[in-house]
Amino acid sequence: MFRDTSAQDRVMAAPSAWQRWRWPAAVAAAVLLLGAVAVPSAKRWISADAAVSQQGLRLAVVQRGDLVRDVAVQGRVVAANSPSLYAPSAGTVTLHVEAGEAVEAGQLLAEIDNPELESLLAQGQSRLQALQTEVARQRIETRKLKLASQRTADEAVITLRAAERELERSRQGHKVGALSEVELRRAEDALDTAQVRLRHAQADAELEAESLGFELRNRELELQQQQLAVTELERQVDQLGVRSPLQGQIGSLAVQQKAKVASDQALLTVIDLSRLEVEIEVAETLADDLAPGMAAELKLGNALIAGELRQVSPEVIDGQVRGRIALPETLSTELRQNQRLSGRILLDQRNDVLLVERGPFLDNDGGRFAYVISDGIAQRQPIRIGGSSMGAVEITEGLAEGDQIIISSTSRFAGAERVLISQ
Repeated sequence: MFRDTSAQDRVMAAPSAWQRWRWPAAVAAAVLLLGAVAVPSAKRWISADAAVSQQGLRLAVVQRGDLVRDVAVQGRVVAANSPSLYAPSAGTVTLHVEAGEAVEAGQLLAEIDNPELESLLAQGQSRLQALQTEVARQRIETRKLKLASQRTADEAVITLRAAERELERSRQGHKVGALSEVELRRAEDALDTAQVRLRHAQADAELEAESLGFELRNRELELQQQQLAVTELERQVDQLGVRSPLQGQIGSLAVQQKAKVASDQALLTVIDLSRLEVEIEVAETLADDLAPGMAAELKLGNALIAGELRQVSPEVIDGQVRGRIALPETLSTELRQNQRLSGRILLDQRNDVLLVERGPFLDNDGGRFAYVISDGIAQRQPIRIGGSSMGAVEITEGLAEGDQIIISSTSRFAGAERVLISQ
């Protein structure tokens, strides 16, 4: 016979009500929890016009700060004063310097060989010496002729005095009957003749003096004219030696050694390295905001250089307007000609305004709308922007401090009012 298993049986207690409903209750709680989470998400899905992934979106927070309006610029270092020197006359040029050589003010840089001009100077100097001799001779001749005229006048005075004495003696003799009436009248006629001769001699002496003075003056004027001509020729010959107008450095040579040059042909440039500027080009649309005297900042490595906008050209070339930024003189040893620099020109500064980082969203809808993010939904919000800088833009209406907005391009939103941002 086989044994049964009754010896292994044990009495089981009946399960309680809690044990029977424990697992169904847990399942129900999980369902309710999922519903609490899923219902708001479902509502957002239903209310959104579009949905995008958060990946690839750039976000920024609106905050208060100081806005500095500026214009980004790039330019090259140039000398504020870099005169070009030209050939004063045609001839053969001899250069005494090379490009890049340091020079002093007044240093001889080049010479022009012009035999024709030097010959004209020699002829002029010879003519000048001849005129100087002629004027000296004329002065001596004038003095001699004046002395002769004066001698004639003096002799007429002596003759007059003798006639007066003779007339007086004749009158005395006529009174005592020693001389006849005819002899008395003859003495009176002699006195009249002496008086006439004296007047004529004096008049002739005055006229002769005036005539001689006129002739001498003409000779002196001719000498003066020749002196001016020689001075001008000497100046032209002296200018054949081209000298540096300032202390600096030779920039470039426009001619070769011993080359034939024409009058007023460019020879070389001299650079004043003590005063440097940055020549910039700004878009025509921004040029109206620029004015001389504005502050500027330029980058030299990791350092910032303070400058000042000195000049804005009134001319537009290929849509660009040129300007110049003056630099401190202390930088002359750290910069080189044509070195490239970048920086900005400070147009305006506004304190304690709402700011947000610049981004491509400004190019969408003309910068009149922004998408404000709240609870995973980006809401399209009309805004108004004010001034802008290279890194930030002022918000005058539509946003509040602390708002988080999308600053990347929103063109893919296609103007949707509400956009769901998914993780």
